Amino acid sequence: MTVTGVEVAVRTRWPAVLVVTLGTFLLVTAEQLPIGLLTSIGSALAVSEGTAGLLVTVPSIVAAVSAVAVPLAVRGLDRRLLLIGLMGLMVVANAVCALAPNFSVLLAARVGVGIAIGGFWAVAGGLAVRLVPAVTVPRATAVIFGGVGAANVFGVPLGTVVGNWVGWRAAFAGLGGLALLTLLALTMVLPRLIADEPIAVRKLADQFGNPGVRIGILVTVLVVTGHFAAYTFVSPVLQDLGGVDERLVGPLLFGFGIAGLTGNFIAPWGLARGVRATVAVIVIALAAILLAFPWLGTGAAGAIILLIAWGLVYGGVSVSLQTWMIRAAPQAVETASALWVAMFNLAIGLGALGGGLVVDALPLRGVLLLAGVLVLLAGGAVAAARTRT
Repeated sequence: MTVTGVEVAVRTRWPAVLVVTLGTFLLVTAEQLPIGLLTSIGSALAVSEGTAGLLVTVPSIVAAVSAVAVPLAVRGLDRRLLLIGLMGLMVVANAVCALAPNFSVLLAARVGVGIAIGGFWAVAGGLAVRLVPAVTVPRATAVIFGGVGAANVFGVPLGTVVGNWVGWRAAFAGLGGLALLTLLALTMVLPRLIADEPIAVRKLADQFGNPGVRIGILVTVLVVTGHFAAYTFVSPVLQDLGGVDERLVGPLLFGFGIAGLTGNFIAPWGLARGVRATVAVIVIALAAILLAFPWLGTGAAGAIILLIAWGLVYGGVSVSLQTWMIRAAPQAVETASALWVAMFNLAIGLGALGGGLVVDALPLRGVLLLAGVLVLLAGGAVAAARTRT
């Protein structure tokens, strides 16, 4: 039987989707790796845990800036070369992290990690439309964002185990080695990806004139800020509010991640039928869970059920909102994706900061209510949106 061009494209480019997925996995793992190693890094380099926390904060801020700055700087450069170059930066940055003689050098290397995260994610987030036929774009997008979920489930815990077992430097070295293998794979499977229309400042500004893009960014900021405001403090919420034994928190967060990974791959079924409806269901369900937690999560059983439901629903957020942006700006996917990634990373920082302020001033219920209200506002934005997505 004759093989059509579409069938050839699917067979030859799905390996590229999988390698890009591995890239997103490594990037998110790299961004969050120090979370479980702050004590050992601080002790080894004679800084406090609070100061060591900059190893997470700084890359997130840099990633938000680089998500826009990198595409602007490279303009029409072949995206294949860009992704390979950014993965090369990951290799070098993690090698420097592993060999850093002091905290200043380590923090400088983490800036390089942030550049790689923002630039790679901004391009990779909208890459599915160029690698597979339109009918399989939601599935391919889910696979790429599956790298994010997999990092939360397996990457950070495994990196922490390795770091605690053989040292934090070995964890960074191992990540650099995996980045090198990914770089080699990218060179072998990625096709040429010349930018159809280079990103420019004017085009970025023009996207705010697109109602669908504006709503997508607003919903992203509200949902991600709300989520991280609460999730940053999920451990004390489970213990102090839910009465969960401290020894169960780790396994439960692993369960949260597994549920999130499941939600990431369930969401495309709904997206294929209607993006707006799927986003609405996810946002409303997430708001309901967060708002119910202060009352229904006061016992261990209720807290565990709500936690797993939280993970399942939030797992569909990234792929759904990225798909929203693709549908809202089909002629400017990379530009819209760059804005979206920048806002996503900024929202992570806003959520952690805002949640910390609330937790210091109010009982733990306060941060859950704040998160729920922010997500509920996002639901209102989706309902008011005039878009054909």
